[in-house]
Amino acid sequence: MFDVAVIEDPGAAEASLDPMRARLLAELAEPGSASSLAAKVGLPRQKVNYHLRTLEKHGLVELVEERRKGNFTERVLRASAASYVISPSALGAVQPDPGKAPDRLSARWLLALAARLIKEVGLLVTGATKAGKKVATFALDAEVRFASGADRAAFAEELAHAVATLVSKYHDENAEGGRPHRVLIAVHPAVKEQQ
Repeated sequence: MFDVAVIEDPGAAEASLDPMRARLLAELAEPGSASSLAAKVGLPRQKVNYHLRTLEKHGLVELVEERRKGNFTERVLRASAASYVISPSALGAVQPDPGKAPDRLSARWLLALAARLIKEVGLLVTGATKAGKKVATFALDAEVRFASGADRAAFAEELAHAVATLVSKYHDENAEGGRPHRVLIAVHPAVKEQQ
């Protein structure tokens, strides 16, 4: 089971967003059968089995084992990941495009950049998983409390200058065998967690 899986297929995204199927995915953090899940979610076993087959068809759950019970076989499944992220690529033609409105101070552009990040890293993770390799990434997460809007603006300018300096120092357009990497830095107000 993966910690996080990226859903790129529109059908899988639709299947995962159904409230009952999302609940079944949560319940299947631990292996379970249609019978055991039916009692937990209050649906008939046949209805749960229908939902499980749809989730399995899209790779969101996987078979753990089959047990013989009388004259039928009980299928035990588990979620393929502990959590899921839906890639913007599942939206096809309406996925966000940061190239359409590159305004570094726009919250909507920040969302488009975040969507591209999810899409690209999702594709990298999917490819690396199939190849049995890891993806070389780096992430930094920090929180800063600004005394004023002017301090926030000064911080953003200083950060932009520092990153531009680093990029110009290490970027080599002619490096044979070099591989481009994307750098994304965002500053936004922190959101208080709901309790």
